[in-house]
Amino acid sequence: MTTGTSTTAKNRIRVIILGAAGRDFHDFNTFWRKDPRYEVVVFTAAQIPDIDGRTYPAELCGDRYPNGIPIEPEEKLVELIHKYEVDQVAMAYSDLSHEEVMHKAAIVNAAGADFRIMGHKHTMISSNKPVIAVCAVRTGCGKSQTSRAVTGILKGMGKRVAAVRHPMPYGDLTKQICQRFATLEDLNLHHCTIEEREEYEPHIQAGNVVFAGIDYERILREAEKEADVILWDGGNNDMSFYRPNLYIVVADPHRAGHEVRYYPGETNARMADVVLINKTGTANPEDVKTVEQNIKRINPNAKIIRAKSPVSVENAASIKGKRVLVVEDGPTLTHGGMKFGAGHIAAKNNGAAVIVDPRPYAVGTIKKTFEKYPHVTEVLPAMGYGKKQMKELESTINAADCDLVLIGTPIDLGRLLKINKPALRVTYELDQPSINALKTEIERVLK
Repeated sequence: MTTGTSTTAKNRIRVIILGAAGRDFHDFNTFWRKDPRYEVVVFTAAQIPDIDGRTYPAELCGDRYPNGIPIEPEEKLVELIHKYEVDQVAMAYSDLSHEEVMHKAAIVNAAGADFRIMGHKHTMISSNKPVIAVCAVRTGCGKSQTSRAVTGILKGMGKRVAAVRHPMPYGDLTKQICQRFATLEDLNLHHCTIEEREEYEPHIQAGNVVFAGIDYERILREAEKEADVILWDGGNNDMSFYRPNLYIVVADPHRAGHEVRYYPGETNARMADVVLINKTGTANPEDVKTVEQNIKRINPNAKIIRAKSPVSVENAASIKGKRVLVVEDGPTLTHGGMKFGAGHIAAKNNGAAVIVDPRPYAVGTIKKTFEKYPHVTEVLPAMGYGKKQMKELESTINAADCDLVLIGTPIDLGRLLKINKPALRVTYELDQPSINALKTEIERVLK
């Protein structure tokens, strides 16, 4: 982008981007990198372990940043504002309460800088193919099974689909610019973490091609070459990176009220064409009603679909009477704020004698995760942002005094970890009535 005026380095507006290795890089690539009025001096990192201390590489920064841009821990924010004489701090990560966002704004303003939140006008990329986006109001609402249902509907309509997944660039950024996953071997080729595998593997097993990485303009153009429809498979409760023809947003009545209390989940709810209220089969009916009333109040034009995601377990009878260790999706429990997931529900429904407290057996960063998120008590978050943490997760599981491990993550952990006791996988998909309702909305857009 050119502005028609020259801006000297001395007069540029100095910016810090608050991030978590995802939205921050995307906003930089689509807006900040191109505008010579601004100079991004540092990214900060939060939520994800061990992503600070790196550098956003020069290969991705453009000519104005020949040395790249440092990534520092968010705890140093005030110090960084003063050190770099920063004018603006831009919020660029997701699943924060409105109160927490404003606390950050207060910290920034007290340090003398402006606080900025980017809207979709400057950050969404347009496609030359139809785009269906699946986003949410919180982490762990059920985007994954909704995305799988959407791809199934589209393939049933004879459409070629490319699923583009929200970024999870936790490794070497120069090797993650544009990634394509079509086989399980591709996951090993790209050294994927547990968190990445949880999102990519179910798509691959369903015969879908998945794209991800850092440069989402380039990713989109690659995906367009082999697809009739682009599926944006969102992360956390972030907004879509691509401008959608149909915006599907998933809400969770187990956290009723959060659809109007979290950033940018409420933004998604207000933008949605369709709001899918998931997990209605296990939620309190009054909580389902609360979510529905909130959506009708802030977005009266949205189509509301009530959905169930029933859990299933092979050999479920073997759970009865057992001491069970439950392993659940990590982000859903941590910054998603949930106390339980599908594994815990399966244990309860199938008569587990005891759900084992994993905390006494936790080691290393797994132990630190429990300390950071004290609301998690009866389940073990499947944290695995790197080989070291995956080994600590394995050690925690193997040390636990239990008869059986119930794995409620979307992947087969037994292929990644050497678990020394019997284990069963818990799976979940959207129910058929909600899939039929989604199909009606998709056909309306793609007719």
